[in-house]
Amino acid sequence: MTSSLAIKFFAACALCATAAAFAQNAAPVEATGVWVRAAVPGQSGTGAFMKLTSQAPLKLVGVATPAAGVAEVHEMKMEGDTMKMRGVPALDLPARQPVELKPGGYHLMLMDLKQPIQAGGTIPLTLTFEDARGVKSTLALQAPVQASAPGAMAGHKH
Repeated sequence: MTSSLAIKFFAACALCATAAAFAQNAAPVEATGVWVRAAVPGQSGTGAFMKLTSQAPLKLVGVATPAAGVAEVHEMKMEGDTMKMRGVPALDLPARQPVELKPGGYHLMLMDLKQPIQAGGTIPLTLTFEDARGVKSTLALQAPVQASAPGAMAGHKH
């Protein structure tokens, strides 16, 4: 084997090992019903919603998107007569039990929007999960942008 061929072979092996390492860090999570609420011009934030089902107990510990300066896991809940929204450091995902991120409950909050979020587009989202040993994994999504929840008008008659 010539030296240049050997270098190419070892470089290819290193690339394969790197790709395998990334593949091992893919989260064992299924995301269904993924969508982002469209934002009106000048609006600085919006929400992302979905149903997450993990194959093993995990925690959703983060979200990132190039569409927003800040992206966080949030919770909305009633405290007395007041609806409160706050960031949460982690959201438990029990094994094989769907957890719904929906308007009025847990959701992903996208703030300091860097671009208009218009219905018909898509927004890339990267979710970060952590297992009980502290090992992190990610799930990359392309979330469709919609004016309202999928099926929100289902059954509505004029």
